[in-house]
Amino acid sequence: MLTRAQITAHGGPEAIGWIEEEIPSPGAGEVLVENTAIGLNFIDTYHRSGLYPVELPTGLGLEAAGRIAAVGEGVIDFATGDRVAYLGPALGAYATHRVMPAAGLFKVPDAISDEVAAAAILKAATTEALVERCARVQAGDTVVVHAAAGGVGLIMVQWLKAIGAKVIGTVSTPAKAELAREAGADEIVLYSEEDVGPRVRQLTAREGVPVVFDGVGRATFEASLDCLAPRGLLVSFGNASGAVDGVNLGILAQKGSLFVTRPTLFHYYTTPDERASGMARVWDMIASGKITIKVGQSYHLKEAAKAHADLEARATTGSTLLIP
Repeated sequence: MLTRAQITAHGGPEAIGWIEEEIPSPGAGEVLVENTAIGLNFIDTYHRSGLYPVELPTGLGLEAAGRIAAVGEGVIDFATGDRVAYLGPALGAYATHRVMPAAGLFKVPDAISDEVAAAAILKAATTEALVERCARVQAGDTVVVHAAAGGVGLIMVQWLKAIGAKVIGTVSTPAKAELAREAGADEIVLYSEEDVGPRVRQLTAREGVPVVFDGVGRATFEASLDCLAPRGLLVSFGNASGAVDGVNLGILAQKGSLFVTRPTLFHYYTTPDERASGMARVWDMIASGKITIKVGQSYHLKEAAKAHADLEARATTGSTLLIP
């Protein structure tokens, strides 16, 4: 039998329900994936709550890894038994099995486990796109990473260090500060005890930084602007504290002719060439050891509601897995 999550109304973690049904067969151009590990991401909570509206009823989850259990007609690039991973864009990863378009899969290298692939594929692809193709960070740049001990944060800190950047990480607790330092952060700002903008200015001889990566959203937006040097770029890629709204664009001029972008991963992984080159870079960074994926906690698949509650309470560190 197939077990999958479904929500029929937006709400809190309790909105997640479960359906048991027969395992389907793949159609033309499709494969049946038996999931072995499923990645949990903050965007999953946005889909559940309605912050990012989706048509109901809907499944949840974007990323997972597993093995191909069956292939449909016309599939030539994959075979039964292949280890694969995927990162959306369609929802439905919270499941024991899933029929997927073959074009949406990536083969997992032998050097990378299913757990690491599931924990990393969406977050590492996000990091690759934001650091290398959106912000185009260069060796020697100093950048700020908010929530530096989170799932994306820990990967991003390591990635930035691997390409020669200096990283100022912001975190909420001393324990998370230690995790960010272990990942390579050069400086830590404990935002529960000090103002981020003035502290970053102090750490950069009053100059500010050329780039801020902000996955927190509303609570850190103004502080992010205060960290930037003239003509600096704020990459606002998440809403952990709520969506940024009601922005007076004049503030960008007042604070130094700043730039702000609100990127979406799938606009950087659109064409087959973009997807292939981006994922090749991701797998290489992981397999080479430049990026170590920290799985901070794992839950049984049907404990997804608890996992969501813990994530929203900022009670998690690193990446989170659901295990069927």
